[in-house]
Amino acid sequence: MLLPALLSEISSHDFEVAETLIGVLRFVLIFVAARSLAELLVRFELPTILGELLAGVIIGASGLHLLVPPETQVQLSGVFSNVVGGIAHIPPDEIPEIYNESFGALQAVSNLGLFSLLFLTGLESELEELIAVGAQAFSVAVVGVVLPFALGTLGLMGIFHVDPVQAIFAGASMTATSIGITASVFGELGYLRTREGQIVIGAAVLDDILGIVILAVVVSLAAGGTLEIAPIVQLVVAAVLFVVVALVLSQKAAPAFDWVVDQLKAPGGKLIGSYLLLGASCFIATAIGLEAALGAFAAGLIASTSKHRHEIQAAVTPIVGLFATVFFVLVGAGMDLSVINPSDPSARSALVIAGFMFLVAIVGKVVAGWAVFGPQKTNKLVVGLGMLPRGEVGLIFLGLGTAAKLLSPGLEIAILLMVIGTTFLAPVLLRLVLKDKPPEDGNEVPEEFAADPLAGAS
Repeated sequence: MLLPALLSEISSHDFEVAETLIGVLRFVLIFVAARSLAELLVRFELPTILGELLAGVIIGASGLHLLVPPETQVQLSGVFSNVVGGIAHIPPDEIPEIYNESFGALQAVSNLGLFSLLFLTGLESELEELIAVGAQAFSVAVVGVVLPFALGTLGLMGIFHVDPVQAIFAGASMTATSIGITASVFGELGYLRTREGQIVIGAAVLDDILGIVILAVVVSLAAGGTLEIAPIVQLVVAAVLFVVVALVLSQKAAPAFDWVVDQLKAPGGKLIGSYLLLGASCFIATAIGLEAALGAFAAGLIASTSKHRHEIQAAVTPIVGLFATVFFVLVGAGMDLSVINPSDPSARSALVIAGFMFLVAIVGKVVAGWAVFGPQKTNKLVVGLGMLPRGEVGLIFLGLGTAAKLLSPGLEIAILLMVIGTTFLAPVLLRLVLKDKPPEDGNEVPEEFAADPLAGAS
């Protein structure tokens, strides 16, 4: 351990002071940078999550070197070391070692933010919305997952000779759809209760489920480093059964969950009960060989039909707002943008891969809009564009891949640029296509299926 070695030269008190100062400064830097950029982007009606990611890039390994994950092997800023060392009366050259030793606590907070975000995503899933346009939403979702996944994976392996596990993960990162971004645009333009709006929302929910299942399989496979058929089938079956059980429990287990929550009389009972469910679901998922992220999402699905749903959502949302910020800033902080420096010949391949993934990401989702069938008139281009943004779900994929060390630096940046590009592009294109075009009469879904489709969507 580092601590005994350092204590031989510095006092325990000075070490604790330095560790505390480092922890406080990291959180201050994270929230000041993230909030400043989020406030800027929200004024341009852009997703604040992009501000958090960009904040990490600015203060992280590609920028000021104030927030440096140890695995990047980037030198901590001398200003940071001098400030902390001067206050704690420790030589500045000792600060980076203390910094790296204490970084695990920040990563634990980041994981809490990730699992809370996935729980909230499951909690906000409106499964009943699939009833009105269920078949059409299913066809759009399947095409929107299979097409970009297949084109991305096979293209990366065949054209760019990317390692199979990395190629599969990159392909999986293109399957997601951000419900929140699309829904906010549809809602703003008055298209949320139209047939197109409901198909997109339903398909996006299914995309989250299918994408997270794929993610769980890929991350688990990466641990073994093989692509043998038997383990793949076993993991797929386990993942599908796990989600199916979660969906069944979301319909059947809500009364039991509500009864447990009702027995908790101390303040914060609903929040504690929810996180007990979250912890149990993550534990079970991990115990059967799946990714804990799938367990977090499944826990949200189980709680989505609780009578306390809105109260749970209100309690969990601030935690997500606080700790998920740490997660996304850390994702940005770990990015090494030098791998896409156009003046560096060795970096140009990353830019080419990023361009390929961006094109596949657009084509795969827009074409999915033409998977809608039936006699009803549907604007298929609107459906396809509505499926385009990857947003926070794509960044979750990227964060998990980075944390699991599945990706090369060039592929990390390619996925990042794909997510940013589609997230920025989708709201712009939707506004252009739907501008001054109010929903046509008779194109709205029945009111009983369209009521409150976005309660609490982020």
